[in-house]
Amino acid sequence: MVVLAAVDATTRNLVYVGTYTRSGRSQGIHVFQQDPLNGQLVLAQSIAEVDPSFLTFDPRRRFLFAVSEGLGLAGGAVASFKVDSSTGQLSPLSHQPSLGGEPCHLCCDPTGRWVLVANHEHGSVVVLPVDADGRLGPASDLQQHEGSGPGPTQAGPHAHWVDFDLPGRRVLVADKGIDKVMIYRLDADTGRLVPNEPAFGLLHAGAAPRHLAFHPSGRYAYVNGEADMTITAFSYDDERGALGQLQVLSTLPEGGPRDGCSTAEIVVDPAGRFVYVSNRGHDSIAIFGIDPATGLLTAVGHTPTQGRTPRNIAIDPTGTFLYAANQDSDTIVHFRIDHQRGQLMPTGDVTQVGAPVCILFS
Repeated sequence: MVVLAAVDATTRNLVYVGTYTRSGRSQGIHVFQQDPLNGQLVLAQSIAEVDPSFLTFDPRRRFLFAVSEGLGLAGGAVASFKVDSSTGQLSPLSHQPSLGGEPCHLCCDPTGRWVLVANHEHGSVVVLPVDADGRLGPASDLQQHEGSGPGPTQAGPHAHWVDFDLPGRRVLVADKGIDKVMIYRLDADTGRLVPNEPAFGLLHAGAAPRHLAFHPSGRYAYVNGEADMTITAFSYDDERGALGQLQVLSTLPEGGPRDGCSTAEIVVDPAGRFVYVSNRGHDSIAIFGIDPATGLLTAVGHTPTQGRTPRNIAIDPTGTFLYAANQDSDTIVHFRIDHQRGQLMPTGDVTQVGAPVCILFS
């Protein structure tokens, strides 16, 4: 563990960055302090972990959880860390197997008692218990997805995103391999997942749904298609847990090259006016305006990420800054958000991080 600077958690936002250590350019998880006025990031801590490609907190921000893709296709793990309440720095607590290859996304339930993990390679979702001290226990449940899709990367299921809807009543899982967003209920007493009715929301064939972002109203959800560079708008009925498709748009400019391109992350700004999607290969962020009355989207434009392979993008809690993690150029590029037009304006600040793939604000 390397500690580089004291963190003043009372006056600055804390930013946690997950990376790919397989690149040989990163040690693991990096903790930064963000100046809320100018958006600049100052490195405070680096802590070792193998391929911590996605991070999440428990609801009270006492613990941080990270997937560890280190064993590749054979299987991965999940790590937990204690978060120092005064400094935000991390101390290792535990590891548990994820029971599947390449765990790539995770979340914590609203009670803080369960961590849910999406295993990409085997297309499964696992539930791990969390004790009062933040340590993970052996899995309480595993749901194996079935099916395939028409694309070359869709020979079987590939779960890639898992989280709760805004009321915290249902679990949604975007599965790239089967063109579905699976929907469950979590039994908070037993840690078991129960299929919802309806059991999934369906995307068009070959979309390869990667991530999902809810509108702050909870009435709409947006899903990026990794394989065909699309964004799909859905209505969401939180009483039934039902997704209804509204619209499909391209995340690339009309007529532009598509070879070697794929989407990665999707985020909605805190005011619910714009949604952003990162385009790998095209190395840009696609911007869409949201009609708050209908949830429908209007393409606004594209902003270059000033780096290669933008993996994760994240907006700070105030909605002032967007950060783009360029995985293959080892940079996090800072943008200021134009709240009227949704456009992204580079601030001129670039943070050097080896193979960044996840940005998480405390």
